[in-house]
Amino acid sequence: MTTQYHTDERGAKVAVVIPIADYDALVEDITDLACVAECRDEERVSWEDVKKQLITDGLLSN
Repeated sequence: MTTQYHTDERGAKVAVVIPIADYDALVEDITDLACVAECRDEERVSWEDVKKQLITDGLLSN
């Protein structure tokens, strides 16, 4: 990641410039983490139950 820092007159970093691709990847990671956090308290479903439902829905073969 190529990073550029913008500094104030004292040399303190006040802003950063990163490539758009890196920014997009960071936003995607933050979005994924937010989704995980939202689902944290949801009831867990076993793989066997998910598999049965997928078979019932015709989305998975035996």
